[in-house]
Amino acid sequence: MKASTFQTLIVGSLCLAVSALSGGLYNQYQRVSELQNANVQHLRTLGALQRDSSAIKDAQEKLQYALKDLKQMVDTGEQQANTLDPMLDQWAQEIQELRDGLAARATQADLTALRACIEQVEQQLLDLRTKPFPPPPTPSATKPEKTARPKRTPLLPPFSVLSVESRGGERFLAVAPHDSRSLTDVRLLHSGEQQGAWRLKILEPNSAIFAVAAQPDQTVHLP
Repeated sequence: MKASTFQTLIVGSLCLAVSALSGGLYNQYQRVSELQNANVQHLRTLGALQRDSSAIKDAQEKLQYALKDLKQMVDTGEQQANTLDPMLDQWAQEIQELRDGLAARATQADLTALRACIEQVEQQLLDLRTKPFPPPPTPSATKPEKTARPKRTPLLPPFSVLSVESRGGERFLAVAPHDSRSLTDVRLLHSGEQQGAWRLKILEPNSAIFAVAAQPDQTVHLP
């Protein structure tokens, strides 16, 4: 074999080897790129799963706390219901007794007040009829009179004061509308609470002091 032919064969073999090696490296590079892309995608998916897992864990903890608070509220509500039911029954009985006694007493008191008012008006008419009219004063005898300051007339509350009730060592004022005949209209006022525009300031032994907007404090005597 000639030397030139042998060299040609060697060069051709090397070219084939280099070409095959280049093709293999390119395939390996593509494979590595695909693996890297897949790894990045997997990492993103893993991060999303971890975030979702943390959110689910937080939600479970919040739900556990909410269930615990709800159980405590239910237990407390049952205890309060067991305590309040007998008290409500007792209050209803006492208010009913108060209402029954008030119906008869209020009727008699209204009649007495009406009779006194009629007698007063009749007496005033009688005095006007029997009293002689004075002669008109002469101009020289007329003197300017001092203007008397009008006295403040106490306001009448827009409700009826029924009684004073004691609950748990504290005093409450029982009130109701004037024309009320229903037990549901009776309300117990504590200091600081108000009925309409009248706010109870002080509950004294024999009277109640109310604060009224744009008016001085009003004193209402207890029955």
